[in-house]
Amino acid sequence: MFKWISLFVLVVTLVSPVFAQNTLPTKKVIPSEGYDIHVVAPHVIDGKVMGPFHHYCKVISPEPVIECLIYLSTEPNAHLVEIEYIVAKTITRETVPLEEWNKNWHDHKEEIATGRVAVLDLPSDKAKEVADLVATTDGIIFHLWPHDSKLPNGKVLIGQAVGHVNLKPEEYKLPAKK
Repeated sequence: MFKWISLFVLVVTLVSPVFAQNTLPTKKVIPSEGYDIHVVAPHVIDGKVMGPFHHYCKVISPEPVIECLIYLSTEPNAHLVEIEYIVAKTITRETVPLEEWNKNWHDHKEEIATGRVAVLDLPSDKAKEVADLVATTDGIIFHLWPHDSKLPNGKVLIGQAVGHVNLKPEEYKLPAKK
């Protein structure tokens, strides 16, 4: 009896790797996957127009809330220099005080209207869909890596959209829902 059990264990041990090799490996999904919406736009950093910056964005919730990893180039080893959060106006305008919004946030409808924003790597109809969705949002840009610096220095600046205008209280309110 012991021989049969030993033989069975030996066969299972030898055959299991063969079956395992024939199964498809499962790919682990990680948070950095999906940043594949490519947008290019200049920003104002510390009072200077800079860029264009390459945004690689992903929608993380349906309102929408979108996160963008931002680089100065499309080179594989480009430094991550900024992060932008793009948030539905229905959230920001009910949460962020107007004074803070005027200082740190910008309206993507206004930014897109300047013609300085381009959605890349998509057919024109899909690019328009992305632009139309983003036009319903506000954005805040965290500039992390100083221009021409070899290293980040720990100082975080708030970038701004080129053409940003401060809103008056009546402009900041959301339109009435239909």
